[in-house]
Amino acid sequence: MRQRKKSTYIDLFAGCGGLSLGLYKSGWQGLFAIEKSSDAFKTLKHNLIDKKQHFSWPKWLPRQALEINDITRKYKKELMDLRGRVDLVAGGPPCQGFSTAGRRNENDKRNNLINSYIEFIKIVRPKIIFFENVKGFTLQFQRSKSKGRRYSEYVKECLKDLGYEVHGEILDFSEFGVPQTRHRFILIGVQRDRKKSIDPKLFFDAIYKKRKSFLRDKGIEAGVTIADAISDLERKNGEQLSLDTNGFMAGVYGKAKNKYQEFMREESFEKAPDSHRFAKHTKEIEKRFKVILKKSLNNHQIIERFNLKKLSTKRLEKDKPSPTLTTLPDDYIHYNEPRIMTVREYARIQTFPDWFEFKGKYTTGGKHRVVEVPRYTQIGNAIPPLFGEQVGITLNQILR
Repeated sequence: MRQRKKSTYIDLFAGCGGLSLGLYKSGWQGLFAIEKSSDAFKTLKHNLIDKKQHFSWPKWLPRQALEINDITRKYKKELMDLRGRVDLVAGGPPCQGFSTAGRRNENDKRNNLINSYIEFIKIVRPKIIFFENVKGFTLQFQRSKSKGRRYSEYVKECLKDLGYEVHGEILDFSEFGVPQTRHRFILIGVQRDRKKSIDPKLFFDAIYKKRKSFLRDKGIEAGVTIADAISDLERKNGEQLSLDTNGFMAGVYGKAKNKYQEFMREESFEKAPDSHRFAKHTKEIEKRFKVILKKSLNNHQIIERFNLKKLSTKRLEKDKPSPTLTTLPDDYIHYNEPRIMTVREYARIQTFPDWFEFKGKYTTGGKHRVVEVPRYTQIGNAIPPLFGEQVGITLNQILR
């Protein structure tokens, strides 16, 4: 039988490749990915370009970290030549200016990337658009005299003007097998067609309808807890010298305890997982963590017990999904060991398989935080690949 041609996509603001990994696993063909951080791009390149040869990268575009405005300016003709050959443009601009987890700032320069995104769509004109952002993207900014803009409505209006039918909803990724309560705004745009018009709401109907059978085929189910996700990575299972950082210890595998762990360990044949380096805590911090775990202190009790002005580190609960992972590893204490989580544990909770290796620094701080994107940040910013795979399957159904 003649093999069906794969659907094609471009990943904008691709980060370390979470969404691209999901689309790869659901049978899509990547054309190229745009990511300005050299740290994040190293991770994407190592796994999806070098290891999996997932992208049919055009000769005119350098295989390196690039900024979207530079691409639309330098390669506008080449991008216009792609019209009619791109099924999907996926991804959403950086979310820090919109996030309710930090300081929402309408004047954050990164918010201007919304217009860069719209300009890219205007040039390439894909058949379908998949747009993702934090749920704060749907909220209005508050000004002193008048209400600020609601960016989700602005994007919808712009896409409608470009000839797309659009619909957006807020989804909780924990309902799709991700061991994390993570609410995100998802917007689908479908090019208007005189012959047949596809309602973008079909995407949401289909992805909800298919999630149980999808997870069942993987041997997992919705409601995966933190312990379900990472209990085979606990420090008590053993440790060895870190292979990529002198002076640090790293964890080794314990026995896989459930289907989720077996699923994460597919294609990984090493004794120790990648990026499973343990943080070095001071004796004072470790003592504090031990008290919090032993007495099962809640957030209010932690502040009161240790005379803190604000809560800096929360205790995770083993029998629940993780709260939304941020880019700061110090935000959470491991559920039964006096330490923060490792990069690999972060990756497990975001559904990155263990064969997916992370590149760059583990952490950063101070003035470097503005420009560097270390491993924890790469994962905290990513779309969970397990959700991305369901997106790819559903969008393919819409295209067919």
